[in-house]
Amino acid sequence: MKISKTNAVLIWKQLEDVLVPRLCLTLAERAVYSHLLRHSRLEDRLRLRFSILWLARGNRLSAGSVRLAVRRLVAKGALRLVERTKAGHVVEVRLPEEIRAVRTDRGARGPAQLPRTANLEEMDFWQDKTLREAIHARERSTCFYCLRRLTARVRCLDHVVPQVRRGSNSYRNIVSSCAECNALKGETPAEGFLRSLYRDGRLTATELTGRLRAVEALAAGKLRPALHSQDASGALRGSG
Repeated sequence: MKISKTNAVLIWKQLEDVLVPRLCLTLAERAVYSHLLRHSRLEDRLRLRFSILWLARGNRLSAGSVRLAVRRLVAKGALRLVERTKAGHVVEVRLPEEIRAVRTDRGARGPAQLPRTANLEEMDFWQDKTLREAIHARERSTCFYCLRRLTARVRCLDHVVPQVRRGSNSYRNIVSSCAECNALKGETPAEGFLRSLYRDGRLTATELTGRLRAVEALAAGKLRPALHSQDASGALRGSG
């Protein structure tokens, strides 16, 4: 069904008010998604074939930044990659309400409660709002990488090992970060990114050592987030 003018306005509001903060979209990712959305779903087309060069010209971005933005949008579920060849890409552009990370939050009524039998190692800390908050709480409102103080409005979640490199949604691979680090890190290994922060003067030698140890502890499962489940009496008790 063709999208009406009213629905188009709603979609754009969902993009700005929900999708951008929920997925921590960078400026490049926002521009690329908006451009693809404009030439697909808003024209009653589910799939779109395009070249990186065409997309880069349309957004006045470099081909490298556009290619990275497409990869990250696929990883975040905003795009579904159907085909990729030398001739171009074919993607399905998902509306904000069709993206799992957004749909999960919208469908929840009140704070989600964790089942008592939940296995911490099997939990998806990217898709569930309560679990995402547990990651932010674990980092105590500081960026995992640069140690900048964060607020609820300027924080993001980042995959230490990017999803395009088969990084999981486990608590061992997701950290709270500032938007700048989230954008700059990209597909760079965490250790290499931390060393670049040290070279740029954003971390001291002592802080770099501490952050590298934190990466090791995270992968080893030593940085477990504090989770809570609700018993029959409604009292909260620790489950982690």
